[in-house]
Amino acid sequence: MSNGVIAITEQSEGIFRKVTYEALSEGNRLAESLGCNLTAVVLGSGIENISDEPGKYGADKIIVVDNQALSEYMTDAYTNVVADIVNKENPSVLIMGASSQGKDMSARLSARLNAPLAMDCVEIRVENGNIIATRPMYGGKILADVALYGKPQIVAIRPNAMGIAESSGAGVIEKLDIDVGKTDLMFVEKKLDIGKVELTEADVVVSGGRGMGGPDFSVIEELAELLGGAVGASRSAVDEGWRPPSDQVGQTGKVVSPNLYVACGISGAIQHLAGMSSSKVIVAINKDDEAPIFPKADFGIVGDLFEYVPLITEEIKKLKS
Repeated sequence: MSNGVIAITEQSEGIFRKVTYEALSEGNRLAESLGCNLTAVVLGSGIENISDEPGKYGADKIIVVDNQALSEYMTDAYTNVVADIVNKENPSVLIMGASSQGKDMSARLSARLNAPLAMDCVEIRVENGNIIATRPMYGGKILADVALYGKPQIVAIRPNAMGIAESSGAGVIEKLDIDVGKTDLMFVEKKLDIGKVELTEADVVVSGGRGMGGPDFSVIEELAELLGGAVGASRSAVDEGWRPPSDQVGQTGKVVSPNLYVACGISGAIQHLAGMSSSKVIVAINKDDEAPIFPKADFGIVGDLFEYVPLITEEIKKLKS
C-alpha cells in the first residue's frame, strides 16, 4: 500500500489553471493504480470559495493553506510550505504541472527533499510500485522512459499532455496554519493580459515566424481568435521585436501541446520543433517547399501565408455561420 499521492494545484486570481485539473486527473489515476488516496494541496490567499473543487476530480483530502504571504507565487514561501506538507504527509508520489511555476517549484522541492524528479512528462505509468515517466529528450527527438526510485517520486506533467476526467472524491478539507518561514523574495508587481488565452494551455496555437515580414500579426491573430486559440511566435520573430518573449514557442521559449498547431511562415528549426512537436495535429504554411517544418507536419501548404490564411479564416467563418 502506497503512502498516497499528492497533487499540487495552481491558481491565479482565484481560478485554477487548466493544468491543475490535468494533474488532479492523472494523480487520481495513479492513486487508483497504487491503491492509495489522492490528496490535493491548495495554496493562496482568500481561496475558501475554490477549496472544495479538487474533490470533483478525485481528491479524497484537500489540504488548504490560506495565508496572505501566499497571495502571489513566491518560490521560497511556496517551497517552504509544500516541503512541510510533504514531510507531514509522507507521500509516495508528488504530481504537479510543468508550468513556469511548477518547473520552478518541483526543482526546488527535489533538491530540498532529496527526491527524484521527472520533468515535462507526457505519460506516466506504474510498474512494481514505481513511477515510470515518459518525457521528451534532445529537443524532442526521442521519448525516454525514466524510472524513479526514492521517495517522494516527483512528476511534473506537460500542460495539455494529459486528459481531464471528473471523478468524485471524498473531498475532506483540512485547513493548515503553516508558517511560511524565512523568505528573501519580495513581490513587486504583476501585469496580466486579461482575456488572453494562456499559450501553454491553449487547445489551438497559431504561430508566426520570419515569414510574417514584420510586426503586423493581425492575419494570424484573427484566425487564432476565431478558433479560440492563442498566438505564438518563433524565436526569430521575437528577436526582431515583432512579438513579446512570452509568445515564443521553442526550446528557449514555451513548450506547447495543443490539439492543433498552425505554423505560418516558420521554417522549422530544431529549436522551434522542440517546443511544439508534441502537438496533436500540425499544419504548416510556407513558401519554401523544402522547409524542415513540412516533414513534421500532418498537413502542409506551399504558398504565401498572406494569401492562404485569410482563405482559411473565411472558410471557418462560413462553417461557423
